[in-house]
Amino acid sequence: MVARLLVALFLALTPLWAAPAQSGRVEQTGPSLDPLFERYMTENHVPGLVWGVVADGRLAYVQTFGSRTQDPMEIVTPDTLFRIASMSKAFTALAILKLRDEGRLRLDALAEEYVPEMRRWRYPTSDSPRIRVRDLLSHVGGFVTDDPWGDRQQVLSDAEFTAMLRAGVPFTRAPQAAFEYSNFGYALLGRIVSNVAGRPYQAYIRDEIMRPLGMEASGYDIFAGPQDRRALGWRWENDAHVREPDMRDGAFGAMGGVQTSARDYARWAAFLLSAWPARDGPETGPVRRSTVRELAQGLNFVAVARRPGDPESCPQAAAYGMGFRVAVDCDLGLTLAHGGGYPGYGSYLLLLPERGVAVFAFANRTYAGPSPPVWAAALALHRDGTLAPREQPVSDALALMYHYAGDIWQRGNLDGAGGRLAMNFLMDRSAGNWARELAGLKDAVGECETSAPIAATGALSGRFAWTCARGSLQGQLLLAPTSPPTIQALRFSVVPPAP
Repeated sequence: MVARLLVALFLALTPLWAAPAQSGRVEQTGPSLDPLFERYMTENHVPGLVWGVVADGRLAYVQTFGSRTQDPMEIVTPDTLFRIASMSKAFTALAILKLRDEGRLRLDALAEEYVPEMRRWRYPTSDSPRIRVRDLLSHVGGFVTDDPWGDRQQVLSDAEFTAMLRAGVPFTRAPQAAFEYSNFGYALLGRIVSNVAGRPYQAYIRDEIMRPLGMEASGYDIFAGPQDRRALGWRWENDAHVREPDMRDGAFGAMGGVQTSARDYARWAAFLLSAWPARDGPETGPVRRSTVRELAQGLNFVAVARRPGDPESCPQAAAYGMGFRVAVDCDLGLTLAHGGGYPGYGSYLLLLPERGVAVFAFANRTYAGPSPPVWAAALALHRDGTLAPREQPVSDALALMYHYAGDIWQRGNLDGAGGRLAMNFLMDRSAGNWARELAGLKDAVGECETSAPIAATGALSGRFAWTCARGSLQGQLLLAPTSPPTIQALRFSVVPPAP
């Protein structure tokens, strides 16, 4: 039987960034979701696994299963160290953006400006654009998909990588033509970080990102940390677990070499979530909030996708941002996700920025990608009401114009509202037609209570619902980009009473 450790909820992580108070509900729901991960382990022959939920800026729930070594006495804990493979790419991407913020590189500069060996490369066609730094971040450099070849390049030395760059690499298509996932491209980003920062990318990410976040156990050199906390890597072959060789830290680590624990990784996830929403206030992290939000920006090579493990789910519009797959889900809203597959390891992270929650899992079996239970857990939290969207504050301008919208309804006409209407308002519909429409709406629903708050969808837009004598009225208010603020559009729709 798989060894199991029930870990205390609400671990001692100081909440560094404000978020909705949701961790109490995560505590209640978390144990009921453990079977999702136990079943995944059994069906996929995973020796050990940890999964967790980050909410309110801390690790709100964590559960561990199995063994880090296959010895049942050496159980996985929240401090067990796993390699997280391609989930490392987000650290590399953020390091590039931080160097950009420091004025040390440009995203639209040619990558060869920072990696001189690339200047002599032969491109596939005479009209091929040369590779920009931005192209590498979003996997549009024209390189061929290189899993699992790229994983085995982890051990490549800097000198060997330099020799590879000098020899040049074949392209599968012209750069900027299409998305194609490339570990080699992220290894190039690691070289850019090293060259621009004047120190190894591992040191830059450790000193400038990980340590400021308190990720003291995280890093790239798996032999430098405590060996009695390492999850050893295994593959399933011939109906038995076979030990994968340990790969030392090397030049390709920028695409997949990070080793971390659930406790440490929760700090990273909390920091990323803290960038949403945009707001006033001091910067408290090692990278600006606006910079972190750039990770969700891609080059718009959009594809239709489904949730992992759920082929019947609603389709998503998905694209690769910078270190994350970015999609809009019909239930969860904006999602940033990334898996990690590696000899001996598999991992997955799902960030829900509009809800301030992240779900992640680490496993110690080759290419064990625990994305299906991670998504299933997030959807379960959504169904029980835990993942309430963050409310956007109502601006003074929106509140004022919403008050005037209520006045228009109560009067049943636009008399006296001229100065509050944008110049297009009466051109789009005359005052007489507005009076007739409002009269028809009042005949349908009767008197309405207009004091209900408006739900902001932006500083200049919002939705509202009024309870009326016969059903309810839903509305949308859109302001024009004028100063002082004016009403650009006002829309109503009747919701009949329930039978």
